[in-house]
Amino acid sequence: MIDENNFSAIVNGKKVSLFTLKNKNGMIVQITNLGGRVVSLLVPDKNGQMKDVVLGYESLEGYQNSNEVYFGALIGRYGNRIAKGRFTLKGKEYKLPTNDGNNHLHGGPQGFHEVIWNADQIDSQTLKLSYLSKDGEMGYPGILQVEVTYKLLDDNQLKIGYNAKTDQTTIINLTHHSFFNLNGAGNGKITDHILQIDADQFTPINSGLIPTGELKNVKDTPFDFSKPVAIGKRINKDNQQLEYGKGYDHNWVLNNWNDQNRKVASIYSPKSGIKMEVFTNEPGMQFYSGNFLNGSDTGKGEKVYKYRTAFCLETQHFPDSPNHNNFPS
Repeated sequence: MIDENNFSAIVNGKKVSLFTLKNKNGMIVQITNLGGRVVSLLVPDKNGQMKDVVLGYESLEGYQNSNEVYFGALIGRYGNRIAKGRFTLKGKEYKLPTNDGNNHLHGGPQGFHEVIWNADQIDSQTLKLSYLSKDGEMGYPGILQVEVTYKLLDDNQLKIGYNAKTDQTTIINLTHHSFFNLNGAGNGKITDHILQIDADQFTPINSGLIPTGELKNVKDTPFDFSKPVAIGKRINKDNQQLEYGKGYDHNWVLNNWNDQNRKVASIYSPKSGIKMEVFTNEPGMQFYSGNFLNGSDTGKGEKVYKYRTAFCLETQHFPDSPNHNNFPS
């Protein structure tokens, strides 16, 4: 476990802390209210040994000084990309800061991953975070009151519930951005992990990683994870979409979307015996295979986070949805 004192500080006049949740099985999750980040997630492997399966840092300074800004973070107001940082709502065009080439990514440079959330640890298994986003913050219209609850259940489920209220019409796409390695953070590549995604389609992208608007069938492509397959099996195929993403960095169109919670993905490490399942009520999920990790970040246990040593499964509305009428609103 990480020492909670490593995160005890006053930043911009607000108190930053590290909170620890435990269940009856000994599973532990540690979360800081700086960006609502999951800092550590300890789960038992096939031998009963606890493994920390999320990338991150052992201190507050690690996050403040890092190159990779999204480890374990809450993402908002809008997860993923908005093309050229522009969208039109009720006839008015809004301009957002661009922080990913010409595009707006994950709520902008001062998105929810950077803010200090108000925190209330309800009990040993529940943490409630809240934040008031002002009208015009990062260019978005409306005051947005956001509440996020992390709950560690006794069936080894980490449940993240999002709730938001606004005083005017706006756009929103909240998600979570843990970087996982089921062999343990920093313990080699994730290309041996076996992944299954319940999706018949994905949204192809252009060279700027923005969806073209097409919904493409995954059949007979490297994007078909309808049956369990190793992440690395087809990741280096000669494919324009893989070339654009430098691997997998795409949104899957999840099957059976009706705003109800259902299982949409599972991923398994043969090495550790750890299996993770993903449940969501969202229509899409971004699968990212750690293509931009480059060894410039040294994380917990002095481990270097190298190329493709983590994956993300970000449940979401589709990227750039405000600019595509055929995407779910």
